[in-house]
Amino acid sequence: MRCCALAHSTPAAPMPSSPAAAHHRPHSLGELFLTFTVLALQGFGGVLAVAQRELVERKGWLSREEFLDTYSFSQLLPGPNVVNMALMLGDRFFGWRGALTALAGMMAAPLLIVLVLAASYGRFAEHEMVAGALRGMGAVAAGLMVAMAVRLAASLRSNPAGMVACAALVVATVVAMAVLRLPLLWILGGLGGLGWALAHWQLRRAERQR
Repeated sequence: MRCCALAHSTPAAPMPSSPAAAHHRPHSLGELFLTFTVLALQGFGGVLAVAQRELVERKGWLSREEFLDTYSFSQLLPGPNVVNMALMLGDRFFGWRGALTALAGMMAAPLLIVLVLAASYGRFAEHEMVAGALRGMGAVAAGLMVAMAVRLAASLRSNPAGMVACAALVVATVVAMAVLRLPLLWILGGLGGLGWALAHWQLRRAERQR
């Protein structure tokens, strides 16, 4: 009886928290809206590079692996990648209300800016200073995309397909897009399917060895 009483009185050891539970998350829909608004306003030439820095490094809402998985899945869906990502993250944190809030934050401010710039672009498009500024911003946008790719490449070390296979798929994707200029649907279906098959085979192989 005494042993039973001691067993009941001893507090249970706390369960270790999962890696996903250690992530931060937005405290309200307002924070979600403001984050995606600020993110969209920084995305000159593309938002994905800025999204990786804001959502992974500054906010800590996603790990690099989760960001890469979300980005990969958003590539498979129709529509702009970053819009798909905003919808998925908003739904993850607050359900359908979060999805609509993240989408509104991503689109509202840029829409107003684009409308204003479109109204005046026809008057200043031929100006040399305007044309030069746009070319300079294009170079910066390309640099941001390269920097994002370099940072995300580190997360491929934990990919179940293996580093060698991932490196081969990266090279094949670059060649298919930049050199062969194949349609995106072919690349996603072919190389994406091959990557899925390799990862699935490695996971099943690891289970058999246990």
